[in-house]
Amino acid sequence: MLKSRNFTLKIQRKPLPLIELALVCAVSIFLVSCSSVLSELPTQVGGLPAGTPERPAVAPDYPAVHDMPPPRAAAVLTEEEKKKVEAELAAMRAEQARRAKASAKPE
Repeated sequence: MLKSRNFTLKIQRKPLPLIELALVCAVSIFLVSCSSVLSELPTQVGGLPAGTPERPAVAPDYPAVHDMPPPRAAAVLTEEEKKKVEAELAAMRAEQARRAKASAKPE
């Protein structure tokens, strides 16, 4: 049985998308590796916009995540102070609710 010419061409064209995909991946990796060079290009070509701050000459150190902060100067509220603050907040809420009801009635 003879195979048509179109059938053999279709078989040969299947690997091309894979090759194209590999080529696109290789080019994108190349462009990513040159990102510091691309940042120095003019804005019209794809560089950084005007007015961006300069990069520091030396990279900053990592923050010391294991260092403990200094103790707080302000003390924690006592139980009496907490109750007093809660009572003041409750009184403010009640006053706000009373004002909201009073302003809603005239309409």
